[in-house]
Amino acid sequence: MRDIISLVCDGCKARNYYTTRNKKVKKDKMEAKKFCPSCGKHLLHKEGKA
Repeated sequence: MRDIISLVCDGCKARNYYTTRNKKVKKDKMEAKKFCPSCGKHLLHKEGKA
């Protein structure tokens, strides 16, 4: 039941990270503060389409 999701940078809209999550347990969209190699700094990454 784990689905593959991508994390999209808020600054440059680049897809930098791919991960999995269980959509039955976690109903809301995932977001994390991660490093964006395109921007060169830590920014918020939100769940996008895989």
